[in-house]
Amino acid sequence: MEVILAKSAGFCFGVERAVNKVYEQLEGGKKIYTYGPIIHNEEVVRDLEKRGVIMIKDEEELSHIHDGAVIIRSHGVPKRICDLIEQNGLECIDATCPFVKRIHTIVEKESREGRQIVIIGNAGHPEVEGIMGWSKTPALVVGTEQEAENFSIDQGKNLCIVSQTTFNYNKFKELVEIFQKRGYNVTVVNTICNATEVRQTEAAQIAARVDAMIVIGGRHSSNTQKLFEICHEKCDATYFIQTLDDLHLELPKTAALVGITAGASTPNNIIEEVQNHVRINF
Repeated sequence: MEVILAKSAGFCFGVERAVNKVYEQLEGGKKIYTYGPIIHNEEVVRDLEKRGVIMIKDEEELSHIHDGAVIIRSHGVPKRICDLIEQNGLECIDATCPFVKRIHTIVEKESREGRQIVIIGNAGHPEVEGIMGWSKTPALVVGTEQEAENFSIDQGKNLCIVSQTTFNYNKFKELVEIFQKRGYNVTVVNTICNATEVRQTEAAQIAARVDAMIVIGGRHSSNTQKLFEICHEKCDATYFIQTLDDLHLELPKTAALVGITAGASTPNNIIEEVQNHVRINF
């Protein structure tokens, strides 16, 4: 059986940068916290916990901490969280992905100038919640065609549309077109990370060629879920796993070609384990 591994599989720049920052801080011997999971990968979070890193679950928990360093996760956080860290006299280590940080800057500026911020993304996702927290006025989130069609606001209001970095690029374009066709005066800033576009495009191309496709990543990882959706559209035999332990496949008997890709928060060692297992055992 031949295996095709996507070149773009695994840690993206922002995730690798965030994880490295945590491990670097551990060398200093101080008390280290992360606000939420540093990335959406349970294996990485579990390893950091073993090394003494404490995950802060919410704002209420943060309000009671007054000693140590808090690392802001790659997804970013609302501005009020940064302010609270400073107010509590904590050291703030910002590991927000630079591409996400760029969105915060855009949203802060455009909302200050009076534009209504519209975020195309998944409501409730930590990156989206973080972006909302940098808008000077309440931002609105749109994630589906129906939500775009039902969107209602004064037609005279100028909109600024941005996107969650890991959103499906083609879907983003479709939703933007709905706003434009409905006559809204929109400023569109495509803030989807280039690495996300490359990863999604490559995954679709591989899935269209293979007999079975394996997508590796955390269950709570938005970009991995979107990879699975994209691959499943091209290949019915698409499987979503977190680690090798989840790999209980009954591949089609005629499968001669298997593709593998992975989300931006998937460590290389997990990808290599899956790749080697498939090559040896199937």
